[in-house]
Amino acid sequence: MTDYDDTYTESQVIMTAVKIIAPFTLTYGLFMTFHGGDAPGGGFQGGTIVGVTVLMLAFAFGIDPTRQWLRNSVITGLVTGGVVIFGAIGLGMIALGGEFLEFYKLKAVFDIKPKWGLEAVEIGGISLIVSGVIISLFFTMAAGFTSDRPSGTGGVSGVDDDAPDAAEPEVSDDD
Repeated sequence: MTDYDDTYTESQVIMTAVKIIAPFTLTYGLFMTFHGGDAPGGGFQGGTIVGVTVLMLAFAFGIDPTRQWLRNSVITGLVTGGVVIFGAIGLGMIALGGEFLEFYKLKAVFDIKPKWGLEAVEIGGISLIVSGVIISLFFTMAAGFTSDRPSGTGGVSGVDDDAPDAAEPEVSDDD
C-alpha cells in the first residue's frame, strides 16, 4: 500500500479562483464590519467573512504555509486586542459613572452620540474577536491533519506492507 498525505492537493483552478475572490471577500467583510450600524451586518458578520477569507486561502494554498504566514502571535493578538478593546470601552463607561457598555454616558459627558460607542465595540472588539476565533479554531482542528496523522480518508492506513505478518484491516459490515 502506498503511503501518502491527502490533506492538501494543489489545484491550479482553486488557487486561481481564490486569488481572484479573496480580495473581494476581504473587502466585503470589512464593509460589513464598518457599515453594520447603518446597514445589515455588523462586527460579528464582518469578522466571520474576514476569518473565512483566511480559511479559503488555507484551503487553496495549504494549511501549513498559511499557518506560517499568519503566525499564532498574530491570531492571539487579534483575539486579545478585541477583548481588550471591548473591555476597555465597557469599563470606560463605568468610569464615566454609568453601567458596563452604557453608551448614553458618552452623550452626557463628551457630547458624543452613543452610536459611536457601539460602533467602537463592534468594529474594534467583536470583529477582531470573531475573526481571530474562527481562524484559531480552524488551525487547531487542522493541527491533527498532518502526514503523521492523516484524515482517515485515504491516508496512511497503519498497516506495514513489508512486515511478514501484515494483513489487510478488517472491514465491518456494521458501518
